[in-house]
Amino acid sequence: MSFSTDKVALAVRQAVADGLLTEDRPVAGFLDVRGIRESVAALHEAFAGVPDVLHAFAAKACPLVPVLRLLADAGMGCEVASPGELRLALDAGFAPARIVLDSPAKTRGEIREALELGVALNADNLAELDRIDALRPDDCRSVLGLRVNPQVGSGSIGAMSTATAHSKFGVALRDAGARERVVEAYVRRPWLTRLHAHVGSQGCPLPLIAQGLAELHRLAEEINARVGRRQVTSLDLGGGLPVNFTDDCVTPTHAAYVAALTAVEPALLDGRYRLVTEFGRSLLAKNGVTAALVEYVKEAGGRRIALTHAGAQVATRTVFMPESWPLRVTAYGPDGTPRRGPLVPYDVAGPLCFAGDVVAHEHPLPELAEGDLLALHDTGAYYFSAPWAYNSLPRPAVYGCLFEDDGVTFATVRPAQSPREISLENGLDRADALLTGFSAPSLR
Repeated sequence: MSFSTDKVALAVRQAVADGLLTEDRPVAGFLDVRGIRESVAALHEAFAGVPDVLHAFAAKACPLVPVLRLLADAGMGCEVASPGELRLALDAGFAPARIVLDSPAKTRGEIREALELGVALNADNLAELDRIDALRPDDCRSVLGLRVNPQVGSGSIGAMSTATAHSKFGVALRDAGARERVVEAYVRRPWLTRLHAHVGSQGCPLPLIAQGLAELHRLAEEINARVGRRQVTSLDLGGGLPVNFTDDCVTPTHAAYVAALTAVEPALLDGRYRLVTEFGRSLLAKNGVTAALVEYVKEAGGRRIALTHAGAQVATRTVFMPESWPLRVTAYGPDGTPRRGPLVPYDVAGPLCFAGDVVAHEHPLPELAEGDLLALHDTGAYYFSAPWAYNSLPRPAVYGCLFEDDGVTFATVRPAQSPREISLENGLDRADALLTGFSAPSLR
């Protein structure tokens, strides 16, 4: 359930031997396939006492089709938040009935497509329910819900907290008259059978998450009492778990999450409501690592700087919010063997052309040299799988790792992007468009 430091060392050494990390391939992401399966198994085990639950992986955490297909094979559903993510989920093999569409800004076309496919959909607001009223076919197979904001407050990372007083997501339940409007929306729509809430994940303590989801349960009970029957039959427990970035330990666990929910509202998990979860980071983060070549080592103002090929393009959150998203860094020689020796502080910088492109500040590492390799741990979610295209840097290759007694083997999840592919992505086949293309504009 964790791409441990020992496994990382083995993977880096073998990747060098196999030519996956070279001067021409200076950065790559790696995923522990068996570790991912074990994380999914632990999630299912934590909810073993819940009679009916769909665990929908949050596609945004790792939108790579082979990874999504692995998760589908392991028994997961999929939570998506855009037309692109929906396409990825379908291409990965998820049945429409096991896909949940969440987004605060769905177009009519996106809503129509979801309803035609039978994908479950959570409306973000009451105006979106009006759109669904107009678009919903008589034979609609989609499970339909409404996202509410319980407004229970913020965790330690404001940008990651979605149940604050002014959050852009959902119907703010504590605003004047909002709760009654939500109840009336259900009274008028017998087909509205699900409630959804999302408190947050990274930076959010379990008691805060549990408090928000207990509010969701109370609202469902209130709606059902008002209509006089069990109209709301399922609860979508959005959000995830914070991840421990300080060492190899997996904490908090999904079992701890279940215990926190049970402590605040035991009826939440007693089977009266079908549950949906939307975990992402907690399943993938600690099963991934990024490895990058050290191109140069230099000094500035008395500080050592290691210039590498892993910067904000693969560690965007860490570069812009280093206190909230600190990463462990370990060092290896050119052959992939761990670097040893006294530790000295390094700024681990990336290749992008802005001064803030620093992944770790004054991080203790053994003496480094050109050609060494650095590993950024716990980057299996939201890092190399969703790169930033600043400076037109290529998307790095991603490899799945299968650890056996006699070593590790690799499968290519996504090949590295070539310079020509970058050019094509940026309009190469329309190079003359601004010179000659105005008479025949194309939307494709």
